Amino acid sequence: LPQARAGIISTVEVLKVMEAFVNEPNYTVWSDLSCNLGILATLLSHTDFYEDIQGFIRDVFSPIGERLGWDPKPGEGHLDALLRGLVLGKLGKAGHKATLEEARRRFKEHVEGKHILSADLRSPVYVTVLKHGDSSTLDTMLKLHKQADMQEEKNRIERVLGAISQPELIQKVLTFALSEEVRPQDTVSVIGGVAGGSKQGRKAAWKFVRDNWEELYNRYQGGFLISRLIKV
Repeated sequence: LPQARAGIISTVEVLKVMEAFVNEPNYTVWSDLSCNLGILATLLSHTDFYEDIQGFIRDVFSPIGERLGWDPKPGEGHLDALLRGLVLGKLGKAGHKATLEEARRRFKEHVEGKHILSADLRSPVYVTVLKHGDSSTLDTMLKLHKQADMQEEKNRIERVLGAISQPELIQKVLTFALSEEVRPQDTVSVIGGVAGGSKQGRKAAWKFVRDNWEELYNRYQGGFLISRLIKV
């Protein structure tokens, strides 16, 4: 993909190569594909091809998603669990119908305490329901954040809040980022999640950072977090 971005080879050729990995079982390969497709989707988000790339993601990731399923298989290793989370999150975010339906079902059971999600499935489920969710989905997620006993779970939720799509809800997430509910060192993760979540999120996060620059700069005093914020 770096060669495609530099104009050395066509993006179409890169996508053809990606299609050839459809039966690949290796986590590292899928992680790389996921990252590169994410970059491509970002580059295409201002064009008419954005929905096409989402369809391509659904087509490439659905066979491995069906093979892995939602539940761990006997004897599978740690990388299989990581791969399942990666693939289901990618499919859910891209609007794969069966993945979205199952994510919503499992999220409902999780919230109701009927069947608590395993740690490796929480991020993909949270991302999926938020991406295709509404104000009540966001409110439920913020409630889960408030109720979470472990900082690890709070951070997990903070990283995915930016998946929400509606402009007014994006603003709510950005306001939450600077609230007392979020540790100062974790504010950047929330803003970064918004910036990486959607075209609307990028614009809103950039404006939010400019509007609140003095507070953010004073908070981090020119340390590594301010440079990380600028990078995202």
